Amino acid sequence: MAKIPVTDDLAINEHELEEKFIHSGGPGGQNVNKVATSVQLRFNVRNSRSLTPYVKERLQKLAGRRLTRDGVLVLVANRYRTQERNRENVRERLIALIAEASIPPPPKRRPTRPSKNARKKRMDTKVKRGAVKKLRGKVSGEE
Repeated sequence: MAKIPVTDDLAINEHELEEKFIHSGGPGGQNVNKVATSVQLRFNVRNSRSLTPYVKERLQKLAGRRLTRDGVLVLVANRYRTQERNRENVRERLIALIAEASIPPPPKRRPTRPSKNARKKRMDTKVKRGAVKKLRGKVSGEE
C-alpha cells in the first residue's frame, strides 16, 4: 500500500485516488484529438481513512465547487501536453489542498481596551501638544 506524504504526520493512501484520463483541449497539435492527456483525479473525502475528522471537515469547506454532493473531490489538470506532467500537477494540487486543510485557522482576535495608564498618557501628551500650539499664537502688548 503506497502512501503519498502530505505533511510530516499526514499521508494518504494511493488506492484512495481514482484517476481518469480524458481528451483535453488546448495545446497538443495533431495529437490533441488522439491522446488523452488531461487528468481527472477523484478523491473521496468523506470515506477517506487517511484523514482525521478535523482535516476532512476543513477540506470540504476549502474545496468549494470542486466537491460533489457525495463528498468526492474532483480536480482536473490539462495545463501540460503530457499525461505524466498533468498527473504530477493534479497530485501536487491535491497535496497542497490537503496540507492547507490540515493547518488550523488562527484564533479570532479578541478585542482589548487600552489600560487606564495608557489613556492617562495619551491625555497628557494631548494636553502638552495643545500647550505648545497655544504658545504659537500672536504675541499681544509689544507694539
